[in-house]
Amino acid sequence: MSSRFALKDHFRESRLINERLIFSALFAGLLFLIVMVRLSVLQVVEHEHFNTLSNQNRVDITPLPPQRGLIYDRNGVILAENIPTFSLEITPENIPDLDNTLAELASLFSMTDEEIVDIKGRIKRQRGFRQFVFRQRLTEQEVAVFSVNRHRLPGVDVVGRLIRHYPQGALFAHTIGYVGRINERDQKRIDAYNYKGTQQIGKTGVERYYEDLLHGQVGHQQVETNVQGRIVRELNNTPSTAGQDLFLHLDVNLQRVAAQALGDYNGAVVALDPKTGGVLAMVSKPDF
Repeated sequence: MSSRFALKDHFRESRLINERLIFSALFAGLLFLIVMVRLSVLQVVEHEHFNTLSNQNRVDITPLPPQRGLIYDRNGVILAENIPTFSLEITPENIPDLDNTLAELASLFSMTDEEIVDIKGRIKRQRGFRQFVFRQRLTEQEVAVFSVNRHRLPGVDVVGRLIRHYPQGALFAHTIGYVGRINERDQKRIDAYNYKGTQQIGKTGVERYYEDLLHGQVGHQQVETNVQGRIVRELNNTPSTAGQDLFLHLDVNLQRVAAQALGDYNGAVVALDPKTGGVLAMVSKPDF
């Protein structure tokens, strides 16, 4: 009686299994080679790129604005100085929801809708990485209120700065001039790098004419921050260079006498030193 079952071809089955094992090994080897090549590219070829991205997540470079130079009269009487104060500043690019943040600030500092609309307009007209001064000369109570709510306001900080102060008041208003917030017109005539962190610039008078001397050179601080953006340690520090102090020919006493001589009349008085041509007094009314 013939068998109903064919004999197995063990040689053929063994060869088939070996071919499949070889194919699987080659496929696994190819995948391993692709992974190794990709790792080599990431760690060697693109190392600098990804290292920079990683450092940006933990390293922050903060500009250190220079101290503005002081202005004196011929006798050493201070005409323009810097006094310390705290200001509330916003960095727009670090704020997830600007509208919500401004609404929170408005409720904390009792600001009107018109004021917030004006602030939004000014923020949109400047670059996102530039700090925007939301409020100057904060009181101790305002600093405390912000500190309690700081965790809800990313991108907003209380910054200690020096602001310009004129001890002689309106007596030298036209002569010394004043400083003001940097606007779009000012940005066209200044070195953007050197004015990083600087909020104000000379607008009129001596403050504007000698801006290059008074401003100084910006520095920078490289710090390591945690995920909340808080400074962990300082990595590098290049200090700023303060602006030059100016000693003018102006004389406070002569300036005051000239102002008193004008009294309530509008006009101008100028007194020159005949030997040097230096301006000893320059008064103009009405003043501001």
